[in-house]
Amino acid sequence: MRLFAAVVPSSECLDELGHVVDRLHRMSGAERLRWTSRDGWHLTLAFMGEVGEELLPELRVRMERAAHRTPPFSLRLHAGGHFGRRALWVGVAGDLELLRLLAERSDAAARRAGVPMDEHRRYQAHLTVGRVRGEGAPLGAFVEELGGFEGARWEVGELVLVRSNLPGGGVPGARPRYETVGVWPLEGREGRSG
Repeated sequence: MRLFAAVVPSSECLDELGHVVDRLHRMSGAERLRWTSRDGWHLTLAFMGEVGEELLPELRVRMERAAHRTPPFSLRLHAGGHFGRRALWVGVAGDLELLRLLAERSDAAARRAGVPMDEHRRYQAHLTVGRVRGEGAPLGAFVEELGGFEGARWEVGELVLVRSNLPGGGVPGARPRYETVGVWPLEGREGRSG
């Protein structure tokens, strides 16, 4: 199963972002993007890829420990950017130190549970809203439209383990379907130490 650890913004914040993305859909060139679905909007903390069922029990224990050690914190969706000419995203502001710490702990939890993770890279918080179809496209106008976006704050109170079910059959426009595998409250019992 394909798994990743994530933080999910509050429903109010997702609604707020939805209004902004609706404006993006009406812009010139919007048809060149494959827009992500609102019910799948999240901040990926650690992408694990394919994980064998036999690793799931230990992974759950390790993810619970990561959540147990991390205190709740606040974030807000903020502005936007792009990765090359391929992906459009909304940025994040707030307690990024704790968000990065939770991402590092999620990555470490997966490694300790035996999940073969890719090379560790510095975490860059973002929420992907669109991916360019085909060869790539200029995304500057979309980033400019996102530039003034300042979302409301929300309290991050849980760590979520998500299964990504990829669409089959090559259906045009089909999107991954996400399924929650586990949710653990952030408790901050051991402070900010790694």
